[in-house]
Amino acid sequence: MELHPHFRLNGKAYTNKSLWTAAMGWSKDSKAPQKQLGLFLMDWLSERKTIVLYSSGSTGIPKTIEVPKTSMVASAHRTGSYFGLLAKDSALLCLPVQYIAGKMMLVRAMVLGLDLDILPSKTTLNLKGKAYVFTALIPLQAQANFDQLHHFKTILIGGAPIADELHKSLAKTHPNCFETYGMTETLTHVATRQVSYPPTPFTAMPDVTFTLDNDNCLLLNVPYISNKSIATNDIVEHVDENSFYLLGRRDFVINSGGKKIFPELLEQQLKRHLKIPFFFIGLPDKKLGEKLALIIKGNEQDKVQALEISINVLGNDKHHIPKAVFCVDAFEYTFSGKLDRKATIRKVVSKIS
Repeated sequence: MELHPHFRLNGKAYTNKSLWTAAMGWSKDSKAPQKQLGLFLMDWLSERKTIVLYSSGSTGIPKTIEVPKTSMVASAHRTGSYFGLLAKDSALLCLPVQYIAGKMMLVRAMVLGLDLDILPSKTTLNLKGKAYVFTALIPLQAQANFDQLHHFKTILIGGAPIADELHKSLAKTHPNCFETYGMTETLTHVATRQVSYPPTPFTAMPDVTFTLDNDNCLLLNVPYISNKSIATNDIVEHVDENSFYLLGRRDFVINSGGKKIFPELLEQQLKRHLKIPFFFIGLPDKKLGEKLALIIKGNEQDKVQALEISINVLGNDKHHIPKAVFCVDAFEYTFSGKLDRKATIRKVVSKIS
């Protein structure tokens, strides 16, 4: 794949040959981030027509996905067009390169001719006062660097839901932030929405449309990636073929006494008030089929407080009050750093069975 002539990496210009040489050196580095950078760039510059990617594993075993490099190029051009990115624009990569979000920031820079700086993918960023046209952050980084967000013209925020409190703060102070929806199979975002409060629907990127399956799960029509619809497990409120509201994952929906409960929506409400790690699950119940339960990372004192707060915040609907609260010492996480609900639930079940 040919580099754009205006592409810069950490201020340095490269040809295909010189970047390959640099990437070979980085691939032998003992530090994982530098090694991953080198390996991906070598893969991208090679004669192979495809790239092997790995799904995040947030809802199961990570999957291997092989995609054409041309699809990644097409995705980069659509992002560039949508957000008005121009050659020589400055951009910042502060996400891990081993995952699709980090890879696509590199691809956009190489394809569009961006001047890309790389910083360690830490929660707190040291920008040294430098301003950038474009970057992508996870919500944790947006929260930790809230006072620095004015240094960016456009910020994509994805990888996890934005907590309600942060959503409000961003909407009030940083209209340059855009929440994204996508997954590895779609080469990051296929839908975006400007961070506002109350939230607006996600709207499609160019050439993308949406439909639903029989369970109201989102089907993605992304012709530059696949000639077939890409199925998701995300239950949505479908506004039209170009927009939707995200309700929650089919894997996590709780059917309690015939009422469907979306735990992610409850968690968004409760996060403003309950400051310890938690999430909701459904447990088998003879009368209700499933009962709503709350898992917290904490002790017995936290357990009592968590139930009191839940009743105060969610008590307007009796179905939303947890019927049980369980404590664990630690949550389980996937290799990409996302909460592994299923593995954490197994810890709870093993303690009560």
